[in-house]
Amino acid sequence: QVQLVESGGGLVQAGDSLRLSCVVSGGTFSDYHMGWYRQPPGKNREFVAAIVWTGGRTFYVDSVKGRFTISRDNAKNTVHLQMNSLKPEDTAVYYCAVVRSTALGGWSVDSWGQGTQVTVSS
Repeated sequence: QVQLVESGGGLVQAGDSLRLSCVVSGGTFSDYHMGWYRQPPGKNREFVAAIVWTGGRTFYVDSVKGRFTISRDNAKNTVHLQMNSLKPEDTAVYYCAVVRSTALGGWSVDSWGQGTQVTVSS
């Protein structure tokens, strides 16, 4: 049973930065591709970023490219999302996930964290 626990969310002003963290337990972290998703209020959950098990390749939705960075530390079973130049449009619940690549060019989710709230004021 894989467990994921996010932290680092909060209330910030536009232009500020936040660093989200996700600690994974109950599995072999170094075998997993990891991802971050977000769900703005009233909208569907969407893919944000992913990192392969080696840490050698990363993927981002266009709206966060150049502002967000996903990274992982396999020795600490932890994945991070560094979020810079935050915008009000980034306001959402952010979820950590164990993911797999799909034949359709996207990602499927094996396990979800509980989510952490990020609120960006204008």
